[in-house]
This record gives sequence, C-alpha cells and structure tokens, in this order.
Amino acid sequence: MDDPLDTAVWRLRSRGCWHDAAALLAPRAITDTSAALKRSAVLIERCMYTSEGWEAAEDALRAAEALALTDDERGATACERGYLAYAATLLGARDRADEARTALGRAAALLGPGSPTRPLLDFRRGLIAQHLSQNPTGAQAAFQRAHAGAANHGDELLRSFTWRHLAAMAEQEGEVVEARRGFAESLRIREELGYLIGIAPALAALAEVEEEPEATRLRTEAVRLVRLLGGVPVWLADQLARTPSTPA
Repeated sequence: MDDPLDTAVWRLRSRGCWHDAAALLAPRAITDTSAALKRSAVLIERCMYTSEGWEAAEDALRAAEALALTDDERGATACERGYLAYAATLLGARDRADEARTALGRAAALLGPGSPTRPLLDFRRGLIAQHLSQNPTGAQAAFQRAHAGAANHGDELLRSFTWRHLAAMAEQEGEVVEARRGFAESLRIREELGYLIGIAPALAALAEVEEEPEATRLRTEAVRLVRLLGGVPVWLADQLARTPSTPA
C-alpha cells in the first residue's frame, strides 16, 4: 500500500468512514478502472456493514463496469456485482440470489487461475454456498481454496475472513479447539492491520468458543467497539443486544 491515496483510503475505510474514502477515490475513478473498482468495493462494504447506501454502491459499480476492458477487469467487477447482490439478499434489502450466482459464475469464467482476484472470488462463492445454497461441503472447499490463495498472494485481510469462516464451520462440527484457533487468528490479523470495523465481529466470534470469564471480557470489548463506531456493524449490534450476558 505504497500509494498515498491507497493508504488514506485504507485508514478511512478501516474506521468505517466509507463515504469519505469513496470521495477520495472519486476524481481518479472517473477514468481509472482500478480506482473505480476500489471505489465500488468501498461502497459495497459500507452496505454490508450498515445495510445502507445501496444506490450509491450500484452507481459506483456501474461506473466501474463501464471502464472495465480486460478479462481480469471485467472479472473483478463481476465479482463485486455478485457480492453486492449477495449482501442485498443476506441483509433483506432484496432477493438477488440468482444475480449473485450468475455474476460470480461470470467472474469465474473471466478470471485466470493466477489472478489476484481469484481467492476473493473463491471466498465469495463459499459465502453463497454457505448462506444461500445451504451447501456446507461446497462452502468449506471454497473457503479452503480462498485461504490458500490469500496466503499465496499475501492478502492478509482476506485471510482474516477465511480464518473466521473456516473456524465457524469447525465450531458447527463441534471442533472447539480448531474453531478457537481460527477465530483467534482472524482477530490477530485484524488487530495487526488496524481493521477497526472488523475487530468487534472477531471478538464476538471468539467469545462464542471461549470459557468464562474470557468470553464475557471479549463480548464486552466487542460492545464497546460497536458503540464507538456508532452501531456498526448493524447486524452485530443487533446480535449483541440480544445476548443476555452483554452488559447494559
């Protein structure tokens, strides 16, 4: 992240200031495909964390799609299109499950096996398999491919997500030790990267497989961070509010 613009965007994005991050990218995104894609990704992430901003994300993604010329660029925008449709379906904004599957299928056809976007695509196909298709076997295989690919490409942020989702699947299988390890790794990476908006979900996930009093300590810290960020992520704020052991 040597580009000063990328550094500034990361600092804003990691603190949940997606609107400001997108504004920084806007001038370059008019003609630069990479900047347009980054801008759309920032605004789609905002949708996932806040359940708001759908129209802005759609507009940014359409602009990125219009600039994409190569197969890799078109594949990357299709990957974002699939993720936006997945987010809308998951959060109840609209049922776009078919669109999500179609877009990610198109991305798979366009992206070469060595593309740096391929691990992210594998991860998102895992999300579709897990949450929309109820296919845990397919989800686990996709997450494992994404995990290995992220390691090969040095994508630590993606590895924090793959660790977390593989850990969640281990938890469902009753493999508590493996789940604890995965959740702890996810939290460690996010803390090292300074990905503030992702730390509370990592804390809450780890709390589910820790014993007391550590579980309460982790959950309390998650509540503190969600409040600090103004109730973001909204889905975690709702979840923590329903947890009896959460402090008032």
